[in-house]
Amino acid sequence: MKIDNFFAELKRRNVYKVAVAYAVVAWLLIQVATQVFPIFEIPNWAGRLVVLLLILGFPVALIFSWAFEITPEGIKLESEIEPSKSIKRGTGRKIVAMTIALAVVAAGLFVYQLVRSKATVTPRQHASAARTEAAPGPQRSIAVLPFVNMSADKNDEYLSDGMTEELLNVLTKVKSLHVPGRSSSFAFKGRIDEDIFRNVGEQLHVNAVLEGSVRKAGDKLRITAQLINVNDGFHLWSETYDRDMKDILAVQSDVARRVVEALQVQLGVEEARALTKKPTENPEAHRLYLLGRYHFAKFTRAGWDNAIHYYEQALQVDPTFALAYCGLADTYGWAGGQTLPGREAWAKEMEFAQKALALDPNLAEAHLAMGTALFSVLDPRGSLKELDHAVELNPNLALAYDQYGWTFAEMGRHDESIAAEKKALELDPLNSLFNTDLAFFFYWARRYDDAIAQVRKTLELDPNTGLAHHCLGWCMVLKGNLNGAKTEFQKAAALDDLPWYKADLGYAYGASGDRAKAEQVLRDLDDLAKKQYVSPALHASVYLGLGEKAKALDWIEKAYEDRDPMLWWTTDQLYDSIRNEPRFQAVIQKVNALKEGAKR
Repeated sequence: MKIDNFFAELKRRNVYKVAVAYAVVAWLLIQVATQVFPIFEIPNWAGRLVVLLLILGFPVALIFSWAFEITPEGIKLESEIEPSKSIKRGTGRKIVAMTIALAVVAAGLFVYQLVRSKATVTPRQHASAARTEAAPGPQRSIAVLPFVNMSADKNDEYLSDGMTEELLNVLTKVKSLHVPGRSSSFAFKGRIDEDIFRNVGEQLHVNAVLEGSVRKAGDKLRITAQLINVNDGFHLWSETYDRDMKDILAVQSDVARRVVEALQVQLGVEEARALTKKPTENPEAHRLYLLGRYHFAKFTRAGWDNAIHYYEQALQVDPTFALAYCGLADTYGWAGGQTLPGREAWAKEMEFAQKALALDPNLAEAHLAMGTALFSVLDPRGSLKELDHAVELNPNLALAYDQYGWTFAEMGRHDESIAAEKKALELDPLNSLFNTDLAFFFYWARRYDDAIAQVRKTLELDPNTGLAHHCLGWCMVLKGNLNGAKTEFQKAAALDDLPWYKADLGYAYGASGDRAKAEQVLRDLDDLAKKQYVSPALHASVYLGLGEKAKALDWIEKAYEDRDPMLWWTTDQLYDSIRNEPRFQAVIQKVNALKEGAKR
């Protein structure tokens, strides 16, 4: 057959028309599948299967058009039909009419998608608004529930908790995605409610939940992850990974990427890079870091000691591991004034924050660590600058807003500290520490009724929060209810052995006239100081309760030498009775000089 005759035959047999019609129908089917499949929770692989079948069907349709003809009597081979009886021409007109009709439908669908896409994308282009308004759209919010430890060794729980934290940290870097913070997620740890997903959705204001499990056997890992719609419990995506321990970072990156794809979140260049960026290339360093985070989160003396040990080991394996330096800075920051003198702890906190920042200037956690370290050494203005950098890099970093609250409070800017803490709670609503901090900020603003209402809300979330009972007790002191204060201080001391809570009781005993019990607390603090660090400010508070101002001032001067945390709160109501004493004013002047020196 000559080539010209071949092309003419293709035209006569409607092969061209079938090709065009098939392309239009295929495109329309793909668009319909894209819109309909998510509604019925049909998994992504089904959509890919539709596309594959349509591609494979294209040559089949062309071959069918060439070899067969549809007649009133049914489908027949082209070779069996006499040319005079062929109805190819009429069939061709029908194909053209059908193609035009389908093309109109396809064009309408395309316009609809284009308009909807613009409506979805535009709000996310306003980055500054996204920082202050937490208004996630459909399937743009997700809670990461604690992964379950399925290993035979229960000591491997640090791996499942670590997987949860790492996924949280990565997903919070997606600015258009609302991800409640760690404490809110871990509030559901161990819960097996029948309607757990609906409860999570209602309490954390999300419409999707990521859950999973980790099983370790030797160096082998099995990690399962599944993304679930909270409204109906249907799976949006699920996967099982059988990998070696050294592959855990790759699994975390893949899970985060697949979640973002399933939620149909469009990523910017930096966000896409953040999903694949590994904090370290060394699996052993990463394992030790996860152990450090696990022990730090216990918020106990032993937990902090263990955290420091594991962070230091991680840095021996990988000296360039910036997040491990952040972990050390955080731990020393919390230990200051509790297990170490502030002067010693703040120096180490600053050292490690500087190292983290030098290693990775684009790490939000490093700027947060530096902001906290500057706050500790009485440089609130420098702290605010670093916190600004942190939230610019990651607007969803809840701890940064909590630290804003403390820094503003140190500066006496109480309205701003309250507003910042409320923002932290938007990002991590079930965080008992943030809820307690907000109560403290109301307290320092001398809004005692607001502070009491807030701290009672905290205790509804977690009645075993010693810090919340401590805060409530001081609110009652200022409201003149010393018996109620003693009850709250006793609850705090029963929940945690921190020396601060013993001193609270000593103050309350002294202020209510029970000198014998107050003096016993002083002896207990002296005995404890022989075994561990005890802040000089604690003796000062008991003596203030007893009304012995001179002895209180002796201990306050010692607290200044230690750079005790009390220096942040020289405006605290506890010191009202000695505020105009020359010795206290001298301490205030030294503190102000430190702040001025930092500003220069």
